[in-house]
Amino acid sequence: MSTPIVENNHSKRLALITGASSGIGRAFALRLGAEGYDLIAVGRRLDRLNELVTLLPEVNVRPLVADLDTSEGVKAVADVCASEELALLVNNAGVAHYMPFTDLPVEKAQEVLQVKVIAPTLLAHAATPGMVKRGGGSIINVAGMIAFSGPAAIEKVPVRRVVYCGSLAYLVAFSQTLHEEQKSNGLQVQVLCPGVVATEFHTRQGQDLSAVPRMSAEDVVNASLRGLALGEVVCAPGVENAELLSAVFQADLTAFGGQSPELAMRYRTQ
Repeated sequence: MSTPIVENNHSKRLALITGASSGIGRAFALRLGAEGYDLIAVGRRLDRLNELVTLLPEVNVRPLVADLDTSEGVKAVADVCASEELALLVNNAGVAHYMPFTDLPVEKAQEVLQVKVIAPTLLAHAATPGMVKRGGGSIINVAGMIAFSGPAAIEKVPVRRVVYCGSLAYLVAFSQTLHEEQKSNGLQVQVLCPGVVATEFHTRQGQDLSAVPRMSAEDVVNASLRGLALGEVVCAPGVENAELLSAVFQADLTAFGGQSPELAMRYRTQ
């Protein structure tokens, strides 16, 4: 079922989506365009972005070619985030580079951190003041369920993905903290954590997951927008029991609140 998110069709709202040329980003663009948003579609391939212009003839789609793996690309998009009256920012651009930590080339590690940590942080930083000034806005940071896999034994999650896992875990904590800090200013922040999705993402990493059950990008987007309507800060489209997420975060708060200025007994010499 579609979840409409446009309250006033007489007043166009503007959304900026990174990684809009394929996968989840493209699904966001098509869905938001259908819901009445004007779009700034960010990606590295102009031909793919121009396809959105063709597919959404009644929508003002502005392609913005930028590589978020570079400081110049991030600055170009951040300047737009700061100058345009965005109602919604979708930080979706992604890269993985799955491999053992000791085999991961420095430039690939930097790319993951640049695209999944630096870019979302700086784009949100650029967009937030304007949203606050206008009395509201939404930011969706696309992470993944791998963010919760840190404690997993290697037998359970054999794919080596140390830097990628860490970057997605950052997005979870960043989104939760930013939402709590700015909710009184009308800002709504969500971190979107899908599992395996049927897109080109894994193919570009040299992985064939065609035999693995996967969620569609359209279902992921529907969950995200429905989650916004429900006020969810963490949206996990494939987790049926939402209490599992609540338990995770309550355990985090219990550990955080359980600290003391006294050294724990297990660390004291006998």
